[in-house]
Amino acid sequence: APDQPSAPPAVASQSGGCGVAGGRMTDTRRRVKVYTLNEDRQWDDRGTGHVSSCYVERLKGMSLLVRAESDGSLLLESKINPNTAYQKQQDTLIVWSEAENYDLALSFQEKAGCDEIWEKICQVQGKDPSVDITQDLVDESEEERFDDMSSPGLELPSCELSRLEEIAELVASSLPSPLRREKLALALENEGYIKKLLEIFHVCEDLENIEGLHHLYEIIKGIFLLNRTALFEVMFSEECIMDVIGCLEYDPSLSQSRKHREFLTKTAKFKEVIPISDPELKQKIHQTYRVQYIQDMVLPTPSVFEENMLSTLHSFIFFNKVEIVGMLQEDEKFLTDLFAQLTDEATDEEKRQELVNFLKEFCAFSQTLQPQHRDAFFKTLSNMGILPALEVILGMDDAQVRSAATDIFSYLVEYNPSMVREFVMQEAQQNDDDILLINLIIEHMICDTDPELGGAVLLMGLLRTLVDPENMLATANKTEKTEFLGFFYKHCMHVLTAPLLANTTEDKPSKDDFQTAQLLALILELLTFCVEHHTYHIKNYIINKDILRRVLVLMASKHAFLALCALRFKRKIIGLKDEFYNRYIMKSFLFEPVVKAFLNNGSRYNLMNSAIIEMFEFIRVEDIKSLTAHVIENYWKALEDVDYVQTFKGLKLRFEQQRERQDNPKLDSMRSILRNHRYRRDARTLEDEEEMWFNTDEDDMEDGEAVVPPSDKPKNDEDIMDPISKFMERKKLKESEEKEVLLKTNLSGRQSPSFKLSFSSGTKSNLTSQSSASNLPGSPGSPGSPGSPGSPGSVSKSTSQMAAITTK
Repeated sequence: APDQPSAPPAVASQSGGCGVAGGRMTDTRRRVKVYTLNEDRQWDDRGTGHVSSCYVERLKGMSLLVRAESDGSLLLESKINPNTAYQKQQDTLIVWSEAENYDLALSFQEKAGCDEIWEKICQVQGKDPSVDITQDLVDESEEERFDDMSSPGLELPSCELSRLEEIAELVASSLPSPLRREKLALALENEGYIKKLLEIFHVCEDLENIEGLHHLYEIIKGIFLLNRTALFEVMFSEECIMDVIGCLEYDPSLSQSRKHREFLTKTAKFKEVIPISDPELKQKIHQTYRVQYIQDMVLPTPSVFEENMLSTLHSFIFFNKVEIVGMLQEDEKFLTDLFAQLTDEATDEEKRQELVNFLKEFCAFSQTLQPQHRDAFFKTLSNMGILPALEVILGMDDAQVRSAATDIFSYLVEYNPSMVREFVMQEAQQNDDDILLINLIIEHMICDTDPELGGAVLLMGLLRTLVDPENMLATANKTEKTEFLGFFYKHCMHVLTAPLLANTTEDKPSKDDFQTAQLLALILELLTFCVEHHTYHIKNYIINKDILRRVLVLMASKHAFLALCALRFKRKIIGLKDEFYNRYIMKSFLFEPVVKAFLNNGSRYNLMNSAIIEMFEFIRVEDIKSLTAHVIENYWKALEDVDYVQTFKGLKLRFEQQRERQDNPKLDSMRSILRNHRYRRDARTLEDEEEMWFNTDEDDMEDGEAVVPPSDKPKNDEDIMDPISKFMERKKLKESEEKEVLLKTNLSGRQSPSFKLSFSSGTKSNLTSQSSASNLPGSPGSPGSPGSPGSPGSVSKSTSQMAAITTK
């Protein structure tokens, strides 16, 4: 069908499960996008949801239901019709026509979910799930269907030059019907027809019969779409494959033929880096290269409905690669020679480059293996000493060899990071830090000459995988996390941070070109990851080496992305709400670079402005007392004119309330009693909790909870209610004062603060800070809430009248 559209886009992979209304499955397997085909033959996205199949009484049959992940509404309700042609494509798509001009598609996030629903559809229709189409794509008349079923087989015209047009038409007419395709394939197999066609091809080329060659192109292309392994084995045999490629050179849609055979025989050279003695293996490698070339370069890109017709071709290449890897892996002499020559200093550079490229391709082929075979493959390479070999190669001067070695290293890290970690910890006992494998990787990352740092980005991703505690093992007798992180911070962290420390000795970056900024941003990204995942290792390192102060120097960079990376680093630290970090920040006046950057940014409404405000808003909402006091005491003059947001005025109110509590401990004690009354702490903010206390009716009290024992109630009732009413009056007064302050501020206009920051000589002016605009808290509470939910106060002993209050 030439007017068929391209396939609908796949569902973007997102981490985490998604909830579904009505308690349905929350795993990502069932997550789908629903598409419909519009009049322009383009796919329209109708929304993302979760698919299920169940019996729908109204439709009187099994149906596909998709409920939106956002609100649980019904995106799709489609009965699985026994006669509808469903197609499975690209492992994650199911496409069908609901009505004459209404095409639908489900694009699954995961292949497993697609297979599951496909089996349900096939079950309803009584079809084989291993076939990727459930019905004929075209409607056939009853007469044609009867003829097809009654005739024993398909009779092919005699293979002659004069009948090529007739043969081409027969092949083209058979493709839409699965039954006819089957008969055509059997006829081609039984009669040795393909070899006869290739003999005619030679005749047509000798006679320069272009029309005949065009017909042969259509015939051979049609045979590919029959999707039969038995036919491929004939076409890809040593004697036939070059003639098949020859037929495919004469595409009627092109003005002149392509020179595929010339490229394969003259331009493409087969190199045996280590001589291959097995002729079967050598032939298999040649065949795989040529078939891959046919798939990638010769055959036209299939349309959406032809995609599955070439699935057997994909499988043919796949299984060939599996065989090649297996045969090479079993050849111990071959692998021993390979690794010996790789690490031999006498090997010349060109030869070494060929060896490394071969090993890289060998590892790439291994990705086709099943998990258990891949385990054996990498175990073999490990036993052969692939990691020490990579260490030798990465220490060489040849950039191309190092690049290929990096790709091989990435295969190893992605497959088994623990194997790599174990190796580097063992070698650290014999070698200096400079030649450790991880330090070589860091060094190559730092020295990447690519202006876009493509190699450095790849290497940084590998380092992140290696230091990620999520994929570290913990056994009964040892913990990989403890051992490896101890090793990394002792032997490698100084290498990683060296460019950062070298560039931040003054109060602004000493080098601020784009490439340096990109590299420092990459390093900061990894350090921010460490802050989140490594707890005390990174904390000790940051505080002992004064890393945050050095990072905040980058706030003065002319590159906004680098300044934001520095801010994000500080924001991640503040987000931990760790008093060790807070004391370090206050002692070194590490808000100064952030405030300077905020004022230098002026009234511009940009990401820098938003990220800095969000950091201060976090401190206010989370009521981090020490930082609130530090910011107001040292920077209030610089920030008091900022009135287009209420963050800084809210911080000031927090600060004043803290001071008020310190001046009036009796009031603070009253609040502590009220807080402690609640028998259960939860994640709600204190503002919510107080509001619930004061809004609770007596009837709503928890079962069995006595605010005052009945016998003591007449005696204490007045005494207790008196301080509460005083507290309420004070609270209402404070709220009215806050509202008055907030109403006076100008909410509409933005203005640049008139105050220019000037700091005393006692403050350190070369410190910098960082925050991320992520992790924005959901709903900031009222600015005037007293106390911190995390630290409930204790009942004052002097308040004797409160002693009667009991908590459950």
